[in-house]
Amino acid sequence: MQLVGMLDSPYMRRVAVALIAAKVPFEHRPISLFRHVDAFSLINPLLKAPTLVADDATVLIDSTLILDYLACLHPAVAAMTPAAPAERLIALRATGLALAVMEKAVQRHYERALRPPEKLHAPWVDRIMAQLNAGLQALDRELPRAGWVGRDLGHADIAAACACSFAAGTIGDVVDVARYPNLAAFAARAEALPAFRAAPARDGVTAPVALAD
Repeated sequence: MQLVGMLDSPYMRRVAVALIAAKVPFEHRPISLFRHVDAFSLINPLLKAPTLVADDATVLIDSTLILDYLACLHPAVAAMTPAAPAERLIALRATGLALAVMEKAVQRHYERALRPPEKLHAPWVDRIMAQLNAGLQALDRELPRAGWVGRDLGHADIAAACACSFAAGTIGDVVDVARYPNLAAFAARAEALPAFRAAPARDGVTAPVALAD
């Protein structure tokens, strides 16, 4: 099983951290969507990260769908989302908020990294920032003291931490995560965990196959 993409993508990183935390072996191929277009296209011409190449060579995209498939194969991945309906609803809401934060942070990053300044549309950028801050505010407000899963690291916890860290590290000059102290402190605690340290949000880093016990 291969996981293709760079860990500086929050979507890629949430899958890698989950697999490492669940001790699921995988091969990480840090291929860039921008610098290695030809190589990535041979695996997935849609140029989407993360891309999972399953053991039967089926190519799967979208971090949520990848984790859903892996949950069918590995009980430890499935256990990272609560089974009880009430707890599951809370965790899924947090995951949805975190994915929205990722989306808006990525959009804001691309707006200035890829679009010429003279072509920026201020109302659109303002809309993105309003959505981004609304998502961060909701996560900060709803964050339970022990995290959304409340035991071992869960998918909601991973997604929220990856989203917060990506926003702070990539567009921290335009969004101040310190305005969301509960979330910022939670992300800092998550970043200190072995699974997060093993998959740092850096371009070109290769995640390990698995962490030792």
